Amino acid sequence: MTSQAADGPETVAGSRRSKITPEREQEFFDAVLDQIRECGYDAVSMEGVAASTRCSKSTLYRQWKTKPQFVAAALRAHSRPRFADIDTGSLAGDLREVAARAGARGFGRDARLLHGLTHAITQDECLRRAMRDAFVEPEIAGLRELLDRAVARGEIAADNPATEYVPAQILGVLRSRPLLEGRDADEAYLTRFIEAAVLPALGLGGGPPGGPTT
Repeated sequence: MTSQAADGPETVAGSRRSKITPEREQEFFDAVLDQIRECGYDAVSMEGVAASTRCSKSTLYRQWKTKPQFVAAALRAHSRPRFADIDTGSLAGDLREVAARAGARGFGRDARLLHGLTHAITQDECLRRAMRDAFVEPEIAGLRELLDRAVARGEIAADNPATEYVPAQILGVLRSRPLLEGRDADEAYLTRFIEAAVLPALGLGGGPPGGPTT
């Protein structure tokens, strides 16, 4: 597509939805999410995304009538649950695998994305729902499944009060380390957190929490 002058959404709202390839659509989604990570939601504009992807802004407005609709669609397309298929045979092994996957580079990028959307998702229900659909609920479901399997195996009691807080512990530390220390919660950090805080809370013996901070 080539750049061209275009009016705002009010002039294209009635236009027929254009056809774009899935690859081109993903390019648009990647561009808007990258800009949110770098600049924050408020600084992102349809015009800026159009310029970075060499298309007309009317193309974006035809596909997604507003910026919140565009970003919500990008969030849902970006959803890649990481915890859904974890099953090592033990809860400690499962949680260490959670640390390995959550510490991968992609999760750090997602934490920066959430940070860039923090204010916007408190103001827009469409964005809040999309964020939960894409990043929160799939991971919570995966963590709940591995906890349920641990109960079924007899590793932890069904009424263990700590199980309620495991998703908040893990997702919370992913969010908080960049804010507190200016660094992503990588695998080494998350493994120490699992060993020192999560496993003991569940009544399971963790390994030594020491080791060099990365």
